Amino acid sequence: MNSAEALAFIALAFVIVKIFGPMAVAIGHRIRGGTGGAPDHRLAVEVDELRTRLAEVEERLDFAERLLARGAQADQIPGGAQR
Repeated sequence: MNSAEALAFIALAFVIVKIFGPMAVAIGHRIRGGTGGAPDHRLAVEVDELRTRLAEVEERLDFAERLLARGAQADQIPGGAQR
């Protein structure tokens, strides 16, 4: 191997390390359980809103289940006019 080939080999090795080095670091970080970036504030706000809406739906479902469990008076709403 002459000096020109050795220099070309070293340059090629340097380029390969520079290109694939950051990718290998990112893959290693991901394997260790790291995330892709900082948490997104908009997503956190949207999740909080969805949790609030889900809690309201659960309350409505509980109310409907209690009305259905009464059986004989299922067609009357509490506090409403009787037929």
